[in-house]
Amino acid sequence: MLGLLLRVLPFWVREPLLIVVGSVFGVRIMYLAVRDQELVPAGLGVLFLVFTAVRVHMVVRALRARRNPPPISTTTATASPVVPADGTVADAAAQAGPEPSQRPAPQEKEHHPWRQAFAAVALFGALGATVWVAPHVMPSDNTTPKPASCSDGEREALPKAYEKTPRPVTGEELCKALNRPDLAAVLGTPGEIATTASGNNNTALLTDGKVAEPEAEVRFDTYTVNVSATYNDLSIGQDVKLMKFGDEKDVKTLTVLGRSAVFSSSHTMKLEINLGSGGSGGPVGQGPLARTLTVALDRKDRGGYYDITVWSESGALPDDGVLVDIAEKVLPTIRERSS
Repeated sequence: MLGLLLRVLPFWVREPLLIVVGSVFGVRIMYLAVRDQELVPAGLGVLFLVFTAVRVHMVVRALRARRNPPPISTTTATASPVVPADGTVADAAAQAGPEPSQRPAPQEKEHHPWRQAFAAVALFGALGATVWVAPHVMPSDNTTPKPASCSDGEREALPKAYEKTPRPVTGEELCKALNRPDLAAVLGTPGEIATTASGNNNTALLTDGKVAEPEAEVRFDTYTVNVSATYNDLSIGQDVKLMKFGDEKDVKTLTVLGRSAVFSSSHTMKLEINLGSGGSGGPVGQGPLARTLTVALDRKDRGGYYDITVWSESGALPDDGVLVDIAEKVLPTIRERSS
C-alpha cells in the first residue's frame, strides 16, 4: 500500500515526504543507538541518513534543472513554394499558411515545486500528529490490574440490632474507610494493590442477633486487614480481664487517639472445603497467627470497641506500630456514635 502511494504521488510531493521521514527516523534511531551503545541500530540509522542524503541530492538537481532549462534547438525546414502557372507566388504563400517555426508553441502547465513540497510536509505533520494523539484518545489495552473497590450494589436491609443502636456504622462505610490508597504503604508493602475489598452488616456471636457488629476486610498479596465495630456495653478494661481467661497472647494495653486500647494475638481458623464428589468440608483447623488492636469507641470508654486485625498466610506479622498507624488513619474517618 505504501509503495503504491509513493508511485502515485508527484515528484515534488513524494521526495520531500521521503526526506522528512528518512531524516526523522535516521536521527531517532541514531540517538537510541548512541544511548544504548548498540551497533545494529547505528547501522540502520546510517542507512536512513544516507537514503535521505540521496533524496536531497535528487531534489537539488531537479531544482537546478528547473531554474536553468537547456536551450531548445529548433531546425526549420525551408521548402520552395510551389509556383502556380499564373505566377502568383504571394497567393501560394498565403494559401500555405504560416511556417511551423512561426506557429505558437503549446504552453506547458506551470508547476509550483515549493507549494507541493510544503503540502507534503504538512501532510506528514498531520499523519504524525494523528499517530501521537491516537494513543491518548483510543481505548487503552493496558492490562494492569486495578485496586479492588468496595461494592456499591443494592443495600440489604439492616438487622434489627442496627435500628436499636445509636448511629451505628455499616459494613460499607467501614470498607470505604479502610480501603485507603495508602493502606499498602502503611503495611510496608507499597507496591501491592488490594485484591479484594468487602463489608457486611453482621451481628455479634452468642448475642441472638441483638448486638450490631459490622465489619470490613481488605486483602493484599501479603497481608489481610479486618476492621470491625462491636456495639455492646463491654469496656476495654472489662475486655482485658476476659482476655486473661481466653487464648489471647501478648496482651498489652495502651492509648490510641486518646482512647483506651489493647493489643492481643490469637490464631485464625482454617477451614478446608473438598470440592470433590461428596463436596464435604474438612475439620476446622488452626490458621496463622493474627494481631489485633482493640480501641474503645469513644474517649470515655462507655462500652463498645473497634477491632483492627492483621494476618498473613505465611504467618508473618507487621510491627505493632503499623496497627497503631492504621487506627490513627482509619478511625477518625468513621463517624462516632451519639451520646
